[in-house]
Parts: sequence; C-alpha cells; structure tokens
Amino acid sequence: MSVVERTSLVDQAISALKAEIESGAWTVGSRIPTEPQLTAQFGIGRNALREAVRALVYAGMLEPRQGDGTYLRATNELAGALRRRIGDSQSREVQEVQRALEVEAARLAAARRSDAQAEELQRLLENASAAWQARDLERLAAADLAVSDAIVTASGNGTLIELYANVGAALPEGFQSDVVRAAAGQTSPPYGAVVAAIVAQDAHAAAAAVALRNRVGRSS
Repeated sequence: MSVVERTSLVDQAISALKAEIESGAWTVGSRIPTEPQLTAQFGIGRNALREAVRALVYAGMLEPRQGDGTYLRATNELAGALRRRIGDSQSREVQEVQRALEVEAARLAAARRSDAQAEELQRLLENASAAWQARDLERLAAADLAVSDAIVTASGNGTLIELYANVGAALPEGFQSDVVRAAAGQTSPPYGAVVAAIVAQDAHAAAAAVALRNRVGRSS
C-alpha cells in the first residue's frame, strides 16, 4: 500500500471519528466504542483506525486509559489543546483569559446586539435575579451561565464565541461553584449593570461593568 493511500485511509478514519464526535453521539467524559465496534461501524481497517485514534489523542480530544478503553476528552482540537495545555496549577491564567474575553464580549454586545437579544438578556437577567434573591445556588449557576453565554453570543464574533466556550470547558470543575457562591454573596444581583449597559448600547459602561463584576467575584 502506498504512503498516499495509507494517509488517505487514516484521514478518512479521523474524519469519521470527528463526525461522530460533532454529531453528539459521544459525550465528553464517556467511553467511546471499542476498536472492533468502530471498524465495523465505519468499515475502516484496524491499523488506520488506530492511527486516527492516536492522532486525536495527540490533539487532546481522546484519552486512552490502560485496561479501560478510550474516552472522549474534548469535542474539538481547540478544546483538546487547552485541556492539554492547562493544568490545575495554571487555572488562574485560564480565569484571567476568560475574564478578558467577557470584557470584550460585553463591549461588542453593546455595539452589536439586536432588539431580540436585548429582550432575551433582560429575561435571563430576571431569572438570575430571582435565583439570587432566593439564594438558590443551583438555579443561580444555570442562570449565570445563561446570561454569560447570551452576552458572548450577542458579541457577534464567532471566534470569540468558540474560544470562550472552550476556555470555559478547560476550567477546573469547582470554578463555577466558586463564582456562584461569590455572586450570591454580593449586594446586588449579578450582571444587572452589565445587561443594563448592553441594552442601552453603552459599550464603555458594559465593559467596565463586567470588569468590576469580575474584580468583586475574585475578591469574594
């Protein structure tokens, strides 16, 4: 078999694995099907499949566990690279990157948001405020994430949206809980000033409000 043919088969195997991941058939943290199952499913030889798996392991998307199979670690190369690059000892750096993205997202959202996005932000803020008043940490966590995601989406910057999602996925599992506890202890509902500035299309105020929120959360 020529090198070109071999490369083509491996590329096909990589594409098949990525398509399965992108379809949502496998969830992050789950074990993917066994090698015999995958070769039968995709009609790809074992050698090509093994090389494809090794390539995705190197990319940080898959994780082999001795005696326990292979697990999905990330849904794309960016998320995989971030997870591989960032350890617990560097989580502060990841948080700093996330906060910087949030500031820029708020600034862009204020300049670009649609009327429908402004209405959605106000609705999500009401949910977050209700959870904050009830000191319901579980509801507040979900509401807080919903507001954050809506602000980032309203930025209209596809690269920023993707990067923010993957940076968030690379943060330690307990980070969101810490953020929510800090927000619950604040004297005003989280994101209130940020959403107000975005609705008013005041980019400077929106960025400043996010920066202030992040400083308060970090010191809580």
